[in-house]
Amino acid sequence: MAKKKVIIMGAAGRDFHNFNAYFRNNPDYEVVAFTATQIPDIEGRVYPAELAGELYPNGIPIEPEEKLVELIKEHKVDEVILAYSDLPHQYVMEKAEIVLAAGADFKLMGPNNTMIESTKPVISVCAIRTGCGKSQTTRRVLDILRSFGKKVISIRHPMPYGDLVAQKVQRFADYSDLDKHKCTIEEREEYEPHIDRKSVIYAGVDYEAILRAAEAEDPDIILWDGGNNDFPFYKTDLLITVVDPHRPGHEIAYYPGMSNLLMADVIVINKEETADIEGIEKVRKNIEKWNPNAIVVDAASPIFVENPEEIKGKRVLVVEDGPTLTHGEMRYGAGYVAAKKFGAAEIIDPRPYAVGSIVDTYKKYSHLDMILPAMGYGEKQMKELEETINRADVDLVIIGTPIDLRRVTKLNKPAVRVTYELQEIGKPTLEDIIKEFLQKKGLL
Repeated sequence: MAKKKVIIMGAAGRDFHNFNAYFRNNPDYEVVAFTATQIPDIEGRVYPAELAGELYPNGIPIEPEEKLVELIKEHKVDEVILAYSDLPHQYVMEKAEIVLAAGADFKLMGPNNTMIESTKPVISVCAIRTGCGKSQTTRRVLDILRSFGKKVISIRHPMPYGDLVAQKVQRFADYSDLDKHKCTIEEREEYEPHIDRKSVIYAGVDYEAILRAAEAEDPDIILWDGGNNDFPFYKTDLLITVVDPHRPGHEIAYYPGMSNLLMADVIVINKEETADIEGIEKVRKNIEKWNPNAIVVDAASPIFVENPEEIKGKRVLVVEDGPTLTHGEMRYGAGYVAAKKFGAAEIIDPRPYAVGSIVDTYKKYSHLDMILPAMGYGEKQMKELEETINRADVDLVIIGTPIDLRRVTKLNKPAVRVTYELQEIGKPTLEDIIKEFLQKKGLL
């Protein structure tokens, strides 16, 4: 039988994982191309032969998604696999219709064909959207596990935007590792909090090789730190899904976040301290309808501001986490909340000061106005972010990003940083749930 010809639509993450887990050594298929979107400047590359395996001695081209129909017809493609995340259901079906009209089958791949089994217990933290609070929830779970004396190795959803061969397996244990692997702002935001806790975190491209390297360190628990609203790459023993009452209804309206809602053992309703009661209740009703057996944890993400007195009466520029504002579709984050809470005289519009790809970001994500997204997917974009901040006519920069931007940029004006941590409200707590989990696994 002739091989089925396949295109994998992606954004340098789930697409590579699906290929590695299912297609790499599968003689029944020929993956003719990846397509790329969402992340700037990731198309025009090749998924290298060193990672693609013996069936692909020349590697696999990575094309812009705009060429999808052309590629389907040129290669007489049989199947197109959608393999990126945080997409409205309407958007997913629009892509499906485009693929069908071009003559190919349209597919989504599920856990059975893409999840790898670990020799260790796995706890996963996922979400229904980007920006729900996965990171602080993961940190909370990590701290709880370590308080019980458990050795934890964390593995982060991929962000391989550079040299894919060099990024096959990445281990981060101190700040020198961030420099060694030439990490972007987006990568640093996820890895630094683990390093600050003197905890090891892995990431990269080949997630079976990554898992085996992590297992070789003999942890008690593997902690999956999810990305966007994707579901885990590993078979999971305890799945924690974070939902956001600031975006009520999104928990059942975005792919594949609704899968995380349906699969969750535990659902954390985050940010309750700043959400409307109507939003909280709508989320709660959707949980009751779609996953009534899940344990629900109520939580807040209070902000902590260094030198909050410096904000009062100042004209400020607010910089927030990039992905949360862009494809996460949030209009503001912790920095904006701090500016309002501590009496900033004015939050300035960053758009007149934007340069390069930052200008393009505002054009693409038109809901953004008073906040600067900390875009930093590569060295060039990090420099453009720095220039945008330094051009702004303000008294103070409020940094609401998960890392301190002053570590990776040279700012020409004073700045204060805003951080946030997860705090459970009432019972049950994550500590209660994790303690019971460890007891069932014979680890306590």
